[in-house]
Amino acid sequence: MKTFLLASAGFLLLVSCNGKKAVSDASGTFEGRETIVSAEATGRINSLVLEEGQLLEVGDTVGHIDSLQLYLKKKQLQAQINAVLGRKPDIPAQLAAYREQLKQALREQDRLSNLVKADAATPKQLDDANAQVAIIRKQIAAQESSLGISSSGLNKEALPLTAQIEQLNDQLAKTNLINGVKGTVLTKYVEAGEMAVAGKPLYKIADLSTIVLRAYFTVNQLSSIKLGQVVKVLVDASDGQYKTYEGVIEWISARAEFTPKTIQTKEERANLVYAAKIRLKNDGYLKIGMYAEVGL
Repeated sequence: MKTFLLASAGFLLLVSCNGKKAVSDASGTFEGRETIVSAEATGRINSLVLEEGQLLEVGDTVGHIDSLQLYLKKKQLQAQINAVLGRKPDIPAQLAAYREQLKQALREQDRLSNLVKADAATPKQLDDANAQVAIIRKQIAAQESSLGISSSGLNKEALPLTAQIEQLNDQLAKTNLINGVKGTVLTKYVEAGEMAVAGKPLYKIADLSTIVLRAYFTVNQLSSIKLGQVVKVLVDASDGQYKTYEGVIEWISARAEFTPKTIQTKEERANLVYAAKIRLKNDGYLKIGMYAEVGL
């Protein structure tokens, strides 16, 4: 009877151990392609609608940095531009008198031309009228050139101010915190009311719809893997079995390294291995830092 019980216990133990049969050729942990989003403007954070675990789309507005000083600077530059351009000459008004003189000279020229034909005026009188028309036209041309140069100079004087306004418009746009990466917020570094400084991290985000397993293969296994290869990724499930996913090898390290310290035994850590990245679709179950195994 005692022998039977021991044999039964051994059989049950064997069945239990075989219930979760691993076909592991490599192992590693999941990581995401994380992006740290930093402030592009300096100022007090007026609002920040952001929480860890929040799913963000590209173009979502997540907050605003105080922009009052930038706005006031822009108003000052606009006033300076208006002052500069306000000095531009009114060319039509300043040429009006010359154009009126030209009209009168043309009428006199036409009248004398008719009188000369009728022998009621001398050719010299007509020549004088023609000369007067030519003089007035030259005066108009000279005045137009002078006023045009003056106007062009003032336009050029306003160009640097206009460029500064464009810079301010860009800085003002950056005070609106617009998310540029689709994904899940992993870490939030600041809160509303704190000071933001250009380059200071605001939050970390990663697109977890796909996830990457960084696995490690031995030198002997290296000849069995290649870029684009489809492999099985095994993750512990709640029922004691494995959940199986399909992944694609998208990167293989060109250099060997010692097995990372996350590997349990000291003997395994002493081996040289090659890192590889395996990309797979995430059904929501896979998390960054989760352990997984790979079957070729």
